[in-house]
Amino acid sequence: MKIINSTREDISLIFSLYDAGTLLQKKAAQKQWLGFEPSLIEKEINEKRLWKIVEGDQIVCVFSIAFSDPAIWKEKDSDPAIYIHRIATHPDYHGNGYVKHIVAWSREYATENQKQFIRMDTGSGNDKLNNYYVSCGFNYLGVIATDDSPELPAHYKNGTSSLFEIQL
Repeated sequence: MKIINSTREDISLIFSLYDAGTLLQKKAAQKQWLGFEPSLIEKEINEKRLWKIVEGDQIVCVFSIAFSDPAIWKEKDSDPAIYIHRIATHPDYHGNGYVKHIVAWSREYATENQKQFIRMDTGSGNDKLNNYYVSCGFNYLGVIATDDSPELPAHYKNGTSSLFEIQL
């Protein structure tokens, strides 16, 4: 298993993983992803912030990182942190603990980049997912209300999100 940067050649597979993730969310969660602009994915690839987990020659999981997330984290956004977004696992590889691998990788990446926190959020109301993130090492910080901020993807608008954090 290796974690490496995604490339433009991965874009169609990345979107198929997002589609599969959305289907899973529809079964288990109160809110789902509502699609992502290709320009966002291209930007993250160009900025080397979209990562893939590869087993053999198969992309099994993707995730992105950001260095700020003010629309969600408000005043805490000034803390030195990385933010994990859009984890999507290939349906044939669910249950292989990739979030734990992402956390281990993030600890190293954050330390190398002088960050003190690893943060993420997810739609609130999915206790099973919340408990899984806690089992991966995150502290559950509670639920926040999101507004109609233009910098937020559509699935965040006027909803609630659960916040998670690891302090290094």
